[in-house]
Amino acid sequence: MATQPTPDASRRSEKSRRAIYDAALALVGEVGYPRTTIEGIAARAGVGKQTIYRWWSSKADVLLEAFLDLSEQASRDAGPEYEFAIPDTGDLATDLKAVLRLTVDQLKDPRFEIPSRALAAEGVVNEQLGRVFMTKLLEPSLLLYVDRVRAAQAAGQVRQEVDPRIALELWVSPLAQRWLQYTGPISYEYTDTLVDYALHGIAPR
Repeated sequence: MATQPTPDASRRSEKSRRAIYDAALALVGEVGYPRTTIEGIAARAGVGKQTIYRWWSSKADVLLEAFLDLSEQASRDAGPEYEFAIPDTGDLATDLKAVLRLTVDQLKDPRFEIPSRALAAEGVVNEQLGRVFMTKLLEPSLLLYVDRVRAAQAAGQVRQEVDPRIALELWVSPLAQRWLQYTGPISYEYTDTLVDYALHGIAPR
């Protein structure tokens, strides 16, 4: 008599985890962070809430991990050279423009945009949540820019006295503000111009 194959517990767990990620991101985009609950995530994912509590202690932890996973997917889609660092072709402007174009694509992707806006809005009024997402989600990305600017300093392309952390705000912050507040469209042309202005200034040459 043929025996039935034993279910793969790890595959089942990964399927449940993926369903929870998708449910959490969809729910926060639809109802906002305050009204998103573990129970709601569980119901949407088709799992018991005890499954969620076995892996995470709060909805913030679920959403953080879901966002990290989404960001990792975007990096993989962009290519292996973008997964852990900003590529260094020897041309800082070219490298920054390439990465910011990928950021534009991500910000326009409904999978990312809808939950991101919900969490960004909550982070303004919920300092604790804002700081957690800044530390665990945004900070690692900003450090990639710091590393790339420092490499440019070592190559003599950026003045040594320039603070990389302040410099990166010249192109990251305007893009974030325009995206969050709808002050204008975001496009490749816009981010390319940000890089040109940041690296060359606006004074007559």
